[in-house]
Amino acid sequence: MNPELSLSVQYSVAEPRLPRWRLRRWARRALDGAARDGLAPFARAELSLRLVGQAEGRRLNRDYRARDYATNVLTFEYGTDPLGTARGDIVICVPVLAREAREQRKPLLDHAAHLTVHGVLHALGYDHIKARDARRMEALETAILAAMRIADPYA
Repeated sequence: MNPELSLSVQYSVAEPRLPRWRLRRWARRALDGAARDGLAPFARAELSLRLVGQAEGRRLNRDYRARDYATNVLTFEYGTDPLGTARGDIVICVPVLAREAREQRKPLLDHAAHLTVHGVLHALGYDHIKARDARRMEALETAILAAMRIADPYA
């Protein structure tokens, strides 16, 4: 059974190529992939996804990670409660997303899908600090993206 998804999308900056329906579709795919993978049991996910500009992205990265630059995606994982609801906040910095897509010669939407999937998986408890965990997370991301006909972002 697929977990229930409650997703709040917030726009600090406008990006017409990233409407709510598209972000929701990507988040849904990540949620279903994580449920099949079974790392952490959850029945429901309550997530927020916020698209921000350079200044807000930099401020959040500085305040919460002590790194004074805007990064592509930040995730705040709050864990899963006893009733099985996983909660988290995901922040995508649109200017960094666009710059990376250009530099890596990737379609913007493919890179945005990857960052959304990556952020959702972090919100659900996936991590890439240890090599074994990184391999598991990257393999799951790659499989989810492949099902959407998006090339392996790590190739």
